[in-house]
Amino acid sequence: MIPCYQTTTRFIPARYQAALLLEYTRSQDLDDQALFQGTHLDATAMVSEQSLLTPGEYLQLLHNLNQALPSRDTSFMLGQQLLPGHLGNLSHALLQARNLRQALDILICYQAWLSPLLAPHLMTLGDKTALYWTDSCVTPRLRGFVVEMMMTAVSGMSRWLSGMRLPWQYRFNRTQPAYIEQYAVHLGTETRFNDYFDAMLIDAEWLDQPWPRGNEMTVTLALAAVEQHAPAEFCRQSLLAALYDYLAARIRLAPTLERTSADFGCSPATFKRHLAQHHTHFQAELDLARAHVTLNMINNQGYSNEQIAAYLGFHDANNFRRSFKRWTGLTPSMLRAHLLDSRVLE
Repeated sequence: MIPCYQTTTRFIPARYQAALLLEYTRSQDLDDQALFQGTHLDATAMVSEQSLLTPGEYLQLLHNLNQALPSRDTSFMLGQQLLPGHLGNLSHALLQARNLRQALDILICYQAWLSPLLAPHLMTLGDKTALYWTDSCVTPRLRGFVVEMMMTAVSGMSRWLSGMRLPWQYRFNRTQPAYIEQYAVHLGTETRFNDYFDAMLIDAEWLDQPWPRGNEMTVTLALAAVEQHAPAEFCRQSLLAALYDYLAARIRLAPTLERTSADFGCSPATFKRHLAQHHTHFQAELDLARAHVTLNMINNQGYSNEQIAAYLGFHDANNFRRSFKRWTGLTPSMLRAHLLDSRVLE
């Protein structure tokens, strides 16, 4: 059985994410009830060490705040305060990270606490590294908001800890919003929309540049303390994040719903029901994993359509081409031209 959390799993410390939202609500002269509407939460719960939220409750708080504030910069302003955060030893480990690579490794390893709604991943794309995000427990309606928040969080953290504004490039799997000026203010001008994934790209040489506060011994001790005090039943990944990794690792074996659900410890019907609660289904998650594997094979290994089709188990290259167009809106040749254009423009 593969352990994972879902939207109804209670594990998010209220004194971290929710307390930040409450503080921001009050800074905007809003009544607390604007934040807590539709929940059983109150201000007292936000400061209690024993108070834990579900991802669904955290999402409801974000929705309430987004509805109560007409400003287009709410997601960005929240993101600026999110990392390294106030999660004790875990935040202390981020503060003392020796470089960007270590900070991102911590973010990915401890994503349940640091990024419970979106799952961060790393992918090499030529001479660049992409930090890209897939769903954990986010609704389609709030996905853009949470993507903006998390990208701003990583950007702000890396700028503070490195002592400089790192040359991130931002890619968004959405149409360009009307409030594009907020992207320029908070993220910079290196943004592109209608892309095939939500990602932050940076030249790989920046990953190992030493940071002024870096202290390997402090990081080691802080993370050891995190592991020591983590609840025995704590799950490090969401259902969707665990499923993504599971499918990507077995993509050549043509994973089926039946086999996958068994490995996750439930029946196919129950597994389908769990996925429906996350606004998705098995085929969509399989297609997402296939699309990202294809991206890696085209960009880093230069595979032809025929080679990729054989690797993924398609009967021929034409079937693969049609499927890839359905997954991403691009043909493989369009993706190759897209990647080439990106390099030429740099």
